[in-house]
Amino acid sequence: MKAVQITSLEGPGAVRLVDLDEPAAPADSVVIDVKAIGVSFVDVLMTRGLYQVRPELPFVPGVEIAGIVRSAPESALVRAGDRCAAHVPQGGFAETVVADPSLVFPLPDELSFEQGAAYAMNYQTVHFGLVRRGRLKAGEHVLVHGAGGGVGTAAIQVAKGLGAVVTAVVDSQATMSVAESAGADRVVAADDDWCGAVRSWYPRGVDITVDPVGGDYFLDSIRLLRREGRHLVIGFAAGGIPEIAVNRLLLKNIDLIGVYWGGFIAEDVSVAAESALALADLAKRGQVRPVVGGTYPLSEAAKALLSIEERTAHGKIVLTTGHGGLDDGRGA
Repeated sequence: MKAVQITSLEGPGAVRLVDLDEPAAPADSVVIDVKAIGVSFVDVLMTRGLYQVRPELPFVPGVEIAGIVRSAPESALVRAGDRCAAHVPQGGFAETVVADPSLVFPLPDELSFEQGAAYAMNYQTVHFGLVRRGRLKAGEHVLVHGAGGGVGTAAIQVAKGLGAVVTAVVDSQATMSVAESAGADRVVAADDDWCGAVRSWYPRGVDITVDPVGGDYFLDSIRLLRREGRHLVIGFAAGGIPEIAVNRLLLKNIDLIGVYWGGFIAEDVSVAAESALALADLAKRGQVRPVVGGTYPLSEAAKALLSIEERTAHGKIVLTTGHGGLDDGRGA
């Protein structure tokens, strides 16, 4: 099979397209013929050895895929021939993937394979963050940072689907339309006075901030929270890990909440099935439609990774394989 390996920790340019044997498939695993692969900031960090998980070189990156089930055990939610989305700890940048049955989900008919490549991790992460960790209630106001990217657009759609009012912060005016198309109620560019704009729209503050960016956005986001507000820490795409004087949390009775879906499911995988059911319902109702910002063939994985590292990517970046093409007549 064709696969992409990280051969040295020198960044996106060090990945290589190689021929590998298909991975061994234990009897209790799901074997998937991959159609589309989600590319994430996690993959970029792994090309430089900056992620908390550091496999031995060389290795195949990639944690989210969509494709057709080749085989599955009775315990799985899918059967041979089904369309599916799956999360894997690594190895997703390949034509064939072996996955844990508890992390393989039926791909709703309303979504294409390319959209499915954004479905297994980004949408699971933000659903877990908003519902389990953030305790979102219908009618609350959610502020989403990095709202032009894969996690940000997912957060907009899930929050809207759960009845929230959503304000999106994007990196520039050029990406405002991406957040608008994802369904945000208001959009502001970070290169404007985004904090002042949000304060003028919502003088009492916001209930939840979704933050996959970190950096300079962090403290202003904390200041914008209303009493008993919640700030969800999802990642640090800006590069820096911010710090805070905890008296700010005390004075406003606010929560600073970590959201690490991958770490949580390692201890309690049941949350994945719960989120999958809820997300499938949102997809059927038209409220979940992953925003695909660009597709690349597997052979151009380096270009896909570089677009994320250089922050030129909008929406979800997806790799495609040669497994029969992507035109399955489904999805929107």
